[in-house]
Amino acid sequence: ELAQQIQKVVHSLGIYMKANCHSCIGGTRVSHDIEKLQEGVHVVVGTPGRVYDMLCRNVLRPHTIKVFILDEADDMLSRGFRDQIYAIFTTLPRNVHVGLFSATMPQEALEITERFMNHPVKILVQRAELTLEGIKQFYVDVGVDQNKLETLCDLYDTVNITQAVIFCNTRRKVDWLTEKMKSRQFVVSSTHGDISQRDRDIILEEFRSGSSRVLITTDLLSRGIDVQQVSLVINYDIPQNLESYIHRIGRSGRFGRKGVAINFVTNEDLPLLHEIERFYNTQVEEMPANVADLI
Repeated sequence: ELAQQIQKVVHSLGIYMKANCHSCIGGTRVSHDIEKLQEGVHVVVGTPGRVYDMLCRNVLRPHTIKVFILDEADDMLSRGFRDQIYAIFTTLPRNVHVGLFSATMPQEALEITERFMNHPVKILVQRAELTLEGIKQFYVDVGVDQNKLETLCDLYDTVNITQAVIFCNTRRKVDWLTEKMKSRQFVVSSTHGDISQRDRDIILEEFRSGSSRVLITTDLLSRGIDVQQVSLVINYDIPQNLESYIHRIGRSGRFGRKGVAINFVTNEDLPLLHEIERFYNTQVEEMPANVADLI
C-alpha cells in the first residue's frame, strides 16, 4: 500500500520532470514488472522481496542505481525483511547514495548504517519532539477487554465520524470486530495481510474516496499511508510495540489538520499506557464528555 502511494506521488511529480516510475510489489504479475523495467524507468518503488527478485533476474540492473532509499527503515529491518534488505545491499554499487527514513529509528536499525553506508550523516529527532502537533490523545478505561465493543458502539452514538481508522493487534481481532460491527448494522471495511493485494487495493481506494468511512486494520496501515480526511484514530488494542504508537496516531491530523486519537485501555494495559507517555514525554488524558467537539 505504501509503495503504491509513493508511486502515485512520484508519477504526479514526474509529469513535470519527464520522469517515470513503476512499483514492484508482491501479489502482482512478475511478467508485468519485467515488461515495465525493460521499457526503462527512472524510479522504482517496491517491496523488498519483489525488488530483490528483479535484481536477481538482472531486469533491474544494480549498476544503474544511483540512489537507494529505505523508507520506514526500522520496520523494514525488524519484520522479517532484514535478510532481504541485506541481500539487496550486497548487489548495489559501492558509490550508491543511501537514505534511511523513519519517524522512529531504534539502535538496531542504525546498525545498518555502519555496514552499508559510507560516512553517513545522521539527522535524529528527539523522542520528545516526535508527538505530532494537532493530534489530541485520549484514553477510555474499559476495565476488561470484553467491554471494548460496547464502548466502540457508544462512541459511534457520541461522535460524527468523517473518516476513522480502528487498529487491532491481530488479524483475527480485525475479522472478529468487523463481523460484530456489521452484525449491528454499522458500515465498516477492513484490511490486513491475509487479504489479497488486489482486494486490499480496492478496499483502500474506497476508503480514500470516502465511499468507506471506517477502516478496521492491523499495523499494516500504520506507516506512511496518507488519507487526509482521517480525523479519528482508535486504538481498539494498545500496540505492544512502543514505536507503533506514534505511527498509528499519525494517520490522523495529516498536514496540520485537526486529529484525535482514542485508546481503549484495560486494567492490564494501564502500565503500557504509562510507558508510552514516558517514552514520548507526552500526556494521554481521559476522554472528555465533549470529545465530539474536538473531532
